[in-house]
Amino acid sequence: MEEYTYVNGKKMRRGYTTGTCATAAAVAAVRMILNQEEEEKVTVKTASGVELTLDVQEASFSELEATAAIIKDGGDDADATHGMLIYTTVTLLPEQTEISIDGGRGIGRVTQKGLANPIGMAAINPTPRRMIEQSVRELIGDNCGAKVIVWAPEGEDRALLTYNPRLGIVGGISILGTTGIVNPMSEDSWKAAITIELSMRYDQGYRSVVLAPGNIGEDFATNTIGIAKHRIVNMSNFIGHVLKEVQRIGFTKVLIVGHLGKLVKVAGGIFSTHSKDADARMEILVANLALMGAPLELLQQVNGCLTTESAGELIEQNGYDELYTIIANKIKLRSEKLLKYRQPQVEVDVALFSSEKYLASTKTLEEIKEEWA
Repeated sequence: MEEYTYVNGKKMRRGYTTGTCATAAAVAAVRMILNQEEEEKVTVKTASGVELTLDVQEASFSELEATAAIIKDGGDDADATHGMLIYTTVTLLPEQTEISIDGGRGIGRVTQKGLANPIGMAAINPTPRRMIEQSVRELIGDNCGAKVIVWAPEGEDRALLTYNPRLGIVGGISILGTTGIVNPMSEDSWKAAITIELSMRYDQGYRSVVLAPGNIGEDFATNTIGIAKHRIVNMSNFIGHVLKEVQRIGFTKVLIVGHLGKLVKVAGGIFSTHSKDADARMEILVANLALMGAPLELLQQVNGCLTTESAGELIEQNGYDELYTIIANKIKLRSEKLLKYRQPQVEVDVALFSSEKYLASTKTLEEIKEEWA
């Protein structure tokens, strides 16, 4: 594997997934049983065909059972599972031919519909399951069975830092990976997790969804509007991507709830709202204030602000609060225009707030509460 890649001109180190760790640990465990000697390193191929040689930790074995662990390495894209030990215990079953794979301590269990695994199954995704089974089968042959248990002592605590609680995966982390390799600065897994959550809501019968760009938006939707947390999906900065996924999955109504500082970008047609991609917050505020007839002095003052909070103080002091309603309506217009030429038709409403209070929405706050709470 090429250990490094370049992202936006910066040298970044690649890593490997929890699925690769579990597979490598399983291979090491089987080899220890077969050879009756401790394994210090193990070489495996990932799902994408990349060959990795990894250090084996916490190795132990007996005649028919062995345990090995691999340290998860997220490279320069370190996530909540980075640095933790992923264990696999393998028990050979000479009188059987089936290979069973399950999760033990620290591996989550599925409790809701719409995920890759059915309710009750350990959160070991299809690709890691396939790679574990394939790797074990190659070593033990067709005339022997095995019980494979993947476990992670830190899993329950680490899972609180992941999407698992939102997805109804309880008790631990997931064993994930489609290629086996973690590419730094990749947003694919994050987007995939959002799609999974949207699909779950759809499979549960919902045809409308509340989108918030972060925890602050979720808190506002819950505490001020009264929306149940399970109705809200955190879309992060991927507003355009998530809106298209909402439409593709089949939702027909969306309520976007968020801070002015994040969502004002959408009023200007910016659908990836991370600061690394674009920042035109003050330009959008100034342009719309100018269309309202605001004096040059105010435009210059707003243009010099570093935050929408400080800009908001000037806007309100000068009596231009109607700007927020204009911005909310433009966010709605831009969002619906993005989805205009595909089916189903999606109705979008918007609610904006600042750090201190509700600002504006495309319907009255009372109407939104009645419709969504």
